[in-house]
Amino acid sequence: MSTDDFEKFAKARARSLYRTAWLLTGDRHHAEDLVQETLAKMYLGWRQIDNPPSYAQTVLTRTFLSQRRRRSWTERPTSTIPDRPDRVNDPELRMSMQKALAELPPLDRAVLVLRFLEDRSVEQVALDLGKSANSVKSRTMRALDRLRDVLGDQATQLTTY
Repeated sequence: MSTDDFEKFAKARARSLYRTAWLLTGDRHHAEDLVQETLAKMYLGWRQIDNPPSYAQTVLTRTFLSQRRRRSWTERPTSTIPDRPDRVNDPELRMSMQKALAELPPLDRAVLVLRFLEDRSVEQVALDLGKSANSVKSRTMRALDRLRDVLGDQATQLTTY
């Protein structure tokens, strides 16, 4: 694959990668940095990548988790939202969900975002995160329980939409 192919891929997938990055980080600037770092890593090995969309999601998620493990990580998600929502009808729902996701540990957040917001299979999430399918299933169940705890009374309101 050529450099032109990479540029076409990057232009076509940047919005989707940004959406995932923003859901993971909760911060517009950090999400942009995460997408840039993901694309930079992909560019280095572009000729050897068999499935670019899947590889991009894997790199993005693993980069996010790696950054959060660092002791130097001091940024915190904010309650601000991007200037342009991506086809979201209810801003209150989106803000409530973003705040609730920000309360979860990074790996739990990554599992929920990939499984339910990116609509990926258990097996694909397991590959992306380097975990077993059973590990992803159990983490999903625990993360959903934590999310319900964080949302409290809002959980029933949010599920009736």
